[in-house]
Amino acid sequence: MILHICGAADWAEVDEVGEYRPASLDDVGFVHCSDFGTAHLPANALYRGRTDLVLLEIDPAKVGAPVRWEDGVPPHPAGVWFPHVYGPVPRAAVVGVHDFTESAGGGFRLPDALARR
Repeated sequence: MILHICGAADWAEVDEVGEYRPASLDDVGFVHCSDFGTAHLPANALYRGRTDLVLLEIDPAKVGAPVRWEDGVPPHPAGVWFPHVYGPVPRAAVVGVHDFTESAGGGFRLPDALARR
C-alpha cells in the first residue's frame, strides 16, 4: 500500500466511480505519495497547522497507471525515495481513508489504524 495526503474536501469531491486528480498531476505529471514509514516527512514539512487532512490508503495494483519510486520533488536531503503515481487515482484504488491530524505533542504520525500494521 502507498499513502497520499489531501484535504478532506478534495477527496469528498470524487464521486463513486470518479478519479482523484490533484494539481500535482498537471504541475509535475504525477501524484505525490509516501509509504508507511515516510508519510510524516511531507506532512511535517508542508502541512503543519492543517486540520482538514486525510490520508488515502492506495492499492498500487488498482491504480491502472505506472507507480515509480523516485527522489522527492525536491529531492529529500536524506535521499529518501517516494512512490509517484503517473496518472489519476481511481476511487476504487483507495482502500482506506484516514483522518490525518497532528499529534498532541506536535508533528504528524500515522493514524493508529495504520501504525498497528
